[in-house]
Amino acid sequence: MHLLFLFLLFPTVFSLNQEGLILQQVKLSLEDPDSSLSTWNSQDDASPCRWHGVSCDKNSSVTSVDLSNANLAGPFPSAICRLPNLSHLSFSNNSITSPLDIRACKSLETLDLSQNLLTGEIPRTFADLPSLTSLDLSGNNFSGDIPASFANFEKLEILSLINNLLDGAIPPLLGNITSLKMLNLSYNPFPPGRIPPELGNLTNLEVLWLTECNLIGEIPDSLGRLTRLVNLDLSFNNLAGPIPRSLGALTSVVQIELYNNSLTGAIPVELGNLKSLRLLDASMNRLTGSIPDELCRVALESLNLYENDLEGELPESIALSPNLYDLRIFGNRLSGELPRDLGVNSPLRWIDVSDNGFSRELPAGLCARGELEELLVIRNSFSGVLPEGLGDCRSLTRVRLAYNRFSGRVPAGFWGLPRVSLLELVNNSFSGEVEKTIGGASNLSMMVLTNNEFTGSLPEEIGGLEKLNELSAGGNKLSGPLPDSLMSLLELGTLDLHGNRFTGELSPKIKSWKKLNELNLADNEFSGKIPDEIGSLSVLNYLDLSGNLFSGEIPVSLQGLKLNQLNLSNNRLTGNLPPSLAKEMYKNSFLGNPGLCGDIKGLCGSADEAKSKGYAWLLRSIFVLAVMVFVAGLAWFYFKYMAFKKARAVERSKWTLMSFHKLGFSEHEILESLDEENVVGSGASGKVYKVVLTSGETVAVKRIWTGSVKETEDDTDPEKGERSGSVQDEAFEAEVDTLGKIRHKNIVKLWCCCTTRDCKLLVYEYMPNGSLGDLLHSSKGGTLGWETRFKIILDAAEGLSYLHHDCVPAIVHRDVKSNNILIDGDYGAKVADFGVAKVVDLTGKAPKSMSVIAGSCGYIAPEYAYTLRVNEKSDIYSFGVVILEIVTRKRPVDPELGEKDLVKWVCSTLDQKGVEHVIDPKLDSCYKDEISKILNVGLLCTSPLPINRPSMRRVVKMLEQIGGGDEESLNKTRSGKLTPYYYEETSDQGSVA
Repeated sequence: MHLLFLFLLFPTVFSLNQEGLILQQVKLSLEDPDSSLSTWNSQDDASPCRWHGVSCDKNSSVTSVDLSNANLAGPFPSAICRLPNLSHLSFSNNSITSPLDIRACKSLETLDLSQNLLTGEIPRTFADLPSLTSLDLSGNNFSGDIPASFANFEKLEILSLINNLLDGAIPPLLGNITSLKMLNLSYNPFPPGRIPPELGNLTNLEVLWLTECNLIGEIPDSLGRLTRLVNLDLSFNNLAGPIPRSLGALTSVVQIELYNNSLTGAIPVELGNLKSLRLLDASMNRLTGSIPDELCRVALESLNLYENDLEGELPESIALSPNLYDLRIFGNRLSGELPRDLGVNSPLRWIDVSDNGFSRELPAGLCARGELEELLVIRNSFSGVLPEGLGDCRSLTRVRLAYNRFSGRVPAGFWGLPRVSLLELVNNSFSGEVEKTIGGASNLSMMVLTNNEFTGSLPEEIGGLEKLNELSAGGNKLSGPLPDSLMSLLELGTLDLHGNRFTGELSPKIKSWKKLNELNLADNEFSGKIPDEIGSLSVLNYLDLSGNLFSGEIPVSLQGLKLNQLNLSNNRLTGNLPPSLAKEMYKNSFLGNPGLCGDIKGLCGSADEAKSKGYAWLLRSIFVLAVMVFVAGLAWFYFKYMAFKKARAVERSKWTLMSFHKLGFSEHEILESLDEENVVGSGASGKVYKVVLTSGETVAVKRIWTGSVKETEDDTDPEKGERSGSVQDEAFEAEVDTLGKIRHKNIVKLWCCCTTRDCKLLVYEYMPNGSLGDLLHSSKGGTLGWETRFKIILDAAEGLSYLHHDCVPAIVHRDVKSNNILIDGDYGAKVADFGVAKVVDLTGKAPKSMSVIAGSCGYIAPEYAYTLRVNEKSDIYSFGVVILEIVTRKRPVDPELGEKDLVKWVCSTLDQKGVEHVIDPKLDSCYKDEISKILNVGLLCTSPLPINRPSMRRVVKMLEQIGGGDEESLNKTRSGKLTPYYYEETSDQGSVA
């Protein structure tokens, strides 16, 4: 009947053979929005061998069908099993759903159904396929147990069940599949359980991946019988006990990954027998002891033992490993000196021995092979001078020597290394001058020389560093005027030269520093006037010129700056304070300037007294006249004042205050500060003001105009379109209803709201670092280290998880984007702007379809755009875009991306060029693995099908596992202690904005 139906439907293809008609039936059963099967209509050939994805044998019989990445949808087409000689079948990365009936595919040898939408238990019938050698079911939603029938496989060599929802124990019966060469069960929510010792029976096994499988207990000795094993990965579990000595029998192993467990004891000397070993990563455990000499003699390429409790000296024999290119042992208790021949016999590229107790001088041959890229030795006790050879190491990109005891002159060639982007020499005893060779450091973006003994002046050649973003050299003995060429550094964001002996005047050319946000010249000998041009530095938020010899008046232009820190104390300034700076809160900013006057108690000092005495005679002369005028005008003033007070009371009575927290201020204090000079932003609904209260606390006030009349330029938003007065009212009500009831550390706090007939005010906690969007896409964005970006991602995820899972009823934000994630002073993130938020009703149903699209271009989930239906999955898609935005530092919609949005650009670039071309090049390459994992989370959240997107609670769990695992590790990370993925927080502080 099926064939008759096909003949009636396709009367023009009678020439097709039986297998072509079967494939036609398969096509009919699938949705094909991209027309990937358009060639499956050929009328020219009797067989389908030229069709897309189809391969045949010499007898024109179909042997292989590969429809991976074809965007097909629908139930698994069981009709395809009627192809008698089909041996290879792949539907990888489509939207194939259950039921999965595979029993008739008796000829199959390889089956790839990875990255689909298959659900339920894994069918037992897979084991009935007698020729099956490869089975890949990764990236689906299978649950339950691994079928007991799998013990019956006779030829299976590859079994991959990565990233499903399997929640039964890992069965010992897998040890019966002795033909296996690869077993991958990673990223499944198995219940806590031990590694079955029976896996030691898989003597043909070459790859064993059990990453994040909730494993507990000790690693069984039986794994030592896997003599053909090449790759062993047991990372991200809760394994305890010692590393088994039996692993020394894995003579073929190339890579062992045991990181993020709770392993104890010493590294077994037997691992020194592994002559093929290239990478050993046992970081984030509780190991003790030192590195065995025997291990250092194997052909290691990468040795990662950071964040353990290793003690003792690093053995000289480590320098004998001929292939060692990656040495990361930071965060331990190692001492002594580094091996003297380190780098001489191996092509070292990355060295990180930070946070240990190493001493003596650095080995002279670290860059003997000319391949050293990163040298990180922070927080040790190294001493002596830098090896001259480092001055010729042109491969170096990052140098961090902070918090040691180095001394002497820095080699001249070291200043001008062409590829170095970060040079950090903080807290040492380096001396000598900054050499003129600095002009050759064309890639330098951060130079941090703080707290050393450098002398002399800054060379003119420093003006050639076009990429320089930060120059910090405080606490030295530098002198002379600032070189004129310094004014040509257009990318300069931080200039910190405090505590030196600089002289001369500040040039008006300072106005060229348009991206400068921190200027600290305190405690020098600068003189002359403070240039008016400082007021044109629009992004400047930190200004400290204290302890100098500046004279003249304070420029009025400083009133236009939005400063978080201002200090002009202890100079020779005179005259009156600019009006907006003459406030008590700024008092300490002006002390020590005897000639400076203003409405602040304590200013003018003895000068006030002298003037007071000098004019005493005049005061006495007019005293009598003043009394007469006073008496005459007292009555008039009284009546006028009472009238004014009454009018004021009427005006204030119009405002209604609703508070959501205990307040230390009144609405009157807020209203008096709503001046244009305090505006820090504007958007679709009104303006945002920064208000500094008399208590010293700062709040943000959003002023929303209501009524039917539209605002001018502030009332239209390119992302949301024009809003009428009624929509403004709805936004206000949504904001109040949402933020007034919820409390969470990652949701912006709403202090109170004030309303009148024509205007509404929302008073929030003030976030000094603004929005993530502004921060990420400003000049400061490139200096945001990965640990800071990860913290922002995790904080925002926890805030959204609270809205989706902990609020009753649940709340859908509907406008998740980087501009609605605000950043506090510690770079913590808080979700904000709930003007379009909606709740999910108590039955669990999402809000009904919206009449208009809420959200911002580039962040809107595809199904929302054409159905106008919104639920938690829409927020998750938008959050995924934010993750991609943070990783790539590209806007969701940007001319740079061509006709693609950010999601499509990331996917296509990954396929065509690889992950290196997606990640922000400003990020440290040592975090590539973690960044790639976070990138995958973002792609998972932006899956086109909502069912494929994880819940926000699951997203938070994945992020915590990537960033440190258990809560104890997470707390350590947040407190600034080391974890391998967050190591930048301590070992790489220079990259943190």
